[in-house]
Amino acid sequence: MKSKLISAITLMAVCTMCLAFTTLQQTPKPWPVPEKNAKMANPVKSNGESLASGKSLWNLHCVSCHGKKGLGDGSKAAQLKTSPQDMTEAKFQAQSDGSLYYKIAEGRDDMPSFKKKIPEAEDIWNLVNYVRALKK
Repeated sequence: MKSKLISAITLMAVCTMCLAFTTLQQTPKPWPVPEKNAKMANPVKSNGESLASGKSLWNLHCVSCHGKKGLGDGSKAAQLKTSPQDMTEAKFQAQSDGSLYYKIAEGRDDMPSFKKKIPEAEDIWNLVNYVRALKK
């Protein structure tokens, strides 16, 4: 009986620690964007050509962490210290295009900077347009 009680308490403690770790991992810290960047307007019209280009870039650079549909469930997501956000959620989509551009270009923590991998500004704007198409 005593052994079963100790096992149960140990199991509860392990579950509590796992839940605490998962909660910590899931909570994104604020990512401030300089005002001048947040106010940048997207100069690239969202049309079929832009979305196709953005999707191609997404599949090449983003899908492994953010997942095929932007849900944050890519094959590498579990290995990251901070889980990628669900880009389909209204809270994520409420960010300005300039904010998304800045975050893609500059990166932070597990999110790499893409200004060297995607050196053409128009391509990053195409990616922003594609991210907009992921909304629910």
